[in-house]
Amino acid sequence: MRNGLIAAVTGILLAGGVAGAQSGAAGVQQKETYDYWQHQRRMVRHGQQAIFLCNGLFTSNRTLEQVFAQELAFLPEPVGTAAGGDYEVDYDRKAVVIGDGHGAPKMRAAFREGVGCVILAPDQTLDDVAGLPVLDLPPPAGDAAEIAWPDGDLLAERTLPPYVDPQALQAASDWAFDRESPEQVTLSLLVVHGGELVHERYAPGVDLTTRTRTWSTAKSIASTLIGMLVDEGKLELDAPLGYDFFPQAAAEDGDPRAAITLRHVLNMSSGLEPVDNGGREYAIGSGLSYWAGASSVAGARSRALIREPGTNWDYENYDTLLGVYAMKRALGSERAYREFPRRRLLDRIGMRNTLVSTDRFGDFILSSQVYTNARDLARFGLLYLQGGVWNGERLISEEWIDFVRTPAPATAETGNFYGGQFWLVPDGRTDVPAEAYSTSGNRGQYVVIVPSRGLVIVRRGLDYGRQGFDRWDLTREVLKAFAQPSSSATIVRQEPRQWRVVRPSPED
Repeated sequence: MRNGLIAAVTGILLAGGVAGAQSGAAGVQQKETYDYWQHQRRMVRHGQQAIFLCNGLFTSNRTLEQVFAQELAFLPEPVGTAAGGDYEVDYDRKAVVIGDGHGAPKMRAAFREGVGCVILAPDQTLDDVAGLPVLDLPPPAGDAAEIAWPDGDLLAERTLPPYVDPQALQAASDWAFDRESPEQVTLSLLVVHGGELVHERYAPGVDLTTRTRTWSTAKSIASTLIGMLVDEGKLELDAPLGYDFFPQAAAEDGDPRAAITLRHVLNMSSGLEPVDNGGREYAIGSGLSYWAGASSVAGARSRALIREPGTNWDYENYDTLLGVYAMKRALGSERAYREFPRRRLLDRIGMRNTLVSTDRFGDFILSSQVYTNARDLARFGLLYLQGGVWNGERLISEEWIDFVRTPAPATAETGNFYGGQFWLVPDGRTDVPAEAYSTSGNRGQYVVIVPSRGLVIVRRGLDYGRQGFDRWDLTREVLKAFAQPSSSATIVRQEPRQWRVVRPSPED
């Protein structure tokens, strides 16, 4: 029956498309040229600028000039300039307002403690800021500057081991920073080997405290949190998600979407209607949750099933958020849900600079909206490099790590490039170890884990335009500096060694 429903829906959609294309056959051939979503796109773009500007100023602590020069370079037509324009910055309330209200509503975002900036709905004002979510949780004990790496940021002066080529490592760093395109903007590069930070470099105006948006690298963090609940038996990878979708089905045999499992959504293979591609990503779908104040949970649950779950790979932000909603339900209470990322992951591995943002309803936007610095992402990668163990405590199971590194079945015919919210080395690529895997976020956010070489590579960027930075090319370049035999490369944590951290010269 489920297959029949899918076939019926698909047939109707195809028939409608054919009828629409042929309707002008008797006269002038008609084409769809009008952008019916143009007003909505403008609203979404204003909301993007509100979130970027708010977080740039109050989460990243960057200047207005820096935000306009780099964060807002992503936008095709940002409102105003650093010198002024149709926007407002309320430094007392840590909030911004974008637009003049003509042609699109003014969009507002405000910084919330422990969360980062939250977008308000178009019909809300800054008087509504007090009702937005906060996370009232004290910071982890101690001063990171006085706690040794990796739990903290204290680094002793160290020298590189003899099998690391410092010239090759510097060449890899230069490769990452000196790009052929001005639209590839590297902010930071970190290389961790054997658990130790052996290379660290930042662009001018950026340092180890600078937090920027992870974009879809957040999906790998989401998968990790969900995996913890699977390890505990509170969620099941191959069980149905267990909640209703919208609109609720009236069919006697129920909603075919009820067959969608956690594995399906984490493999980006839910079979649900695409809403984040085809030129609509900044008009409908998750864009309304990210940038316009719509409910991320309601949006994620409001797509039709058009394919058999598990049979087709389609990269959709809402697939991740369906998994996050299952996590919320498994945790039982709002408080447990809000505190879960910090208590179970971030605080335990020293990711004290990381903010997991929410929509205005308090639901995590763990498909994109996490703000953090490069060192925290290096810690995240190190947790995976160490097989899910931190300071002798297992935080994630080896079974879960195997899952995130296993190709989604729906990618078998297209290169086996994606696992469980992590990206894999595609079939046919031989210049990097096949077992490497990576997070990946828009504008060049990467955490690459290479188990056989004991390496974690973190690259943060503010790329824009055509972008095009290749994480596997970066991995290839970094690997040229490491010539150790594989037998020793698998030892990822030992007693602290005297390794020197390579830092850029002032003119770099």
